[in-house]
Amino acid sequence: MSAPLRLGIAGLGTVGIGVVKIVQQHAALLEARCGRAIEISAICARDRSKNRSADISIYDWEDDPVALARRGDVDVLVELMGGPDGPAKAATEAALEAGKDVVTANKAMLAEHGQELAEAAEAGGRVLRFEAAVAGGIPVVKTLTEGLAGNALTRVMGVMNGTCNYILTRMESAGLPYETVFEEADQLGFLEADPQLDVGGIDAAHKLALLASIAFGTRVDFAAVELEGIDRISIDDIRHAADMGYRIKLLGVAQMTPHGLEQRMTPCLVPATSPLGQLEGATNMAVLEGDSVGRIVLRGAGAGEGPTASAVMADVIDIARGLRLPTFGQPAALLADTRAARANSPTPWYLRMTLHDEPGALAKVATALGESEVSINRMRQYGHDDTFAPVLIVTHKTTRSAIDRAITALGHTGVVAGPPVALAIEPV
Repeated sequence: MSAPLRLGIAGLGTVGIGVVKIVQQHAALLEARCGRAIEISAICARDRSKNRSADISIYDWEDDPVALARRGDVDVLVELMGGPDGPAKAATEAALEAGKDVVTANKAMLAEHGQELAEAAEAGGRVLRFEAAVAGGIPVVKTLTEGLAGNALTRVMGVMNGTCNYILTRMESAGLPYETVFEEADQLGFLEADPQLDVGGIDAAHKLALLASIAFGTRVDFAAVELEGIDRISIDDIRHAADMGYRIKLLGVAQMTPHGLEQRMTPCLVPATSPLGQLEGATNMAVLEGDSVGRIVLRGAGAGEGPTASAVMADVIDIARGLRLPTFGQPAALLADTRAARANSPTPWYLRMTLHDEPGALAKVATALGESEVSINRMRQYGHDDTFAPVLIVTHKTTRSAIDRAITALGHTGVVAGPPVALAIEPV
């Protein structure tokens, strides 16, 4: 047997303790599978006195994660602190400078600094692995970098935030408004300290940017992701979508087009009978499309102690076995500069708006849409009162640019109360 692989774990929250438990409970199994033992040399967290669900008294303690990263008895820094900068980035940089490999679950750090960290790792002959940063226990990074390495990827899409999926499916199943389910999710501990990371789509967009880099050989470009959260989705939208055979999902889509790389994380309508449409609760799903393999669907737990710790350990085990791959599947120095393109593939759209109840209002709406080259497929007026008239429109296939022009034109009609809700009907 080879010498043990020695870990330094920075961050002892839910995932960090999950990693400790796996190392402690499956020591013999890990050694048999890797050909060497996996051990924990030292640990680091903000609160040493906190009561935790695993025995950590047997490990050396460091108050400073940078000092942990530089220890001579640490081969791999396992960074589980989170945050795009600060201690997480400093410890990662220190580990790489000291000749250590790094395993991280930190999607925000990689989405913002992934290129420079990958280049630093590869220049020093080290590896930087991040399976746990995307979709929890689903092995989507490994699938892209290894299983589908012989494919030219054509599209990557998925539901990548379990909290948003929980809120949307709970709204539909219980008939509850967004605000009520949001509070429920908060009470259950599903929301980040900053809820906009979840419901604003930021967390999921971080993940999409990382997957797009692997899939299309480009530098990570989180800033180019078109981003829209779920906070404007109403129970009426949920019900109308269901009546038409659709469900609403916060859907990430990345695809290379002749104009450049499209990346968008937005609420969309998907067929209720599709795998994405059938996804319930806090589960995640990644859909990968390659020119040779066709479509691959991966489904599983996107967060939580066990699933995310499982993904961390998958990276640790690869390192223990001697598998050393570039961070994003090919050398970071060879990744192409991203030429960002706005999503503009023709697709039907769902529009919901509230009109002032006055003569000719519908005619003005139809004229504004027609002059913007948006053709109406279906129109329905519902819940009419003496002041306002809610209207639902489904368009024929059109482009995002045409929809944007139409929304601007509708705002100039004087008959639309507030900005319309516009959701693409995504072909899946």
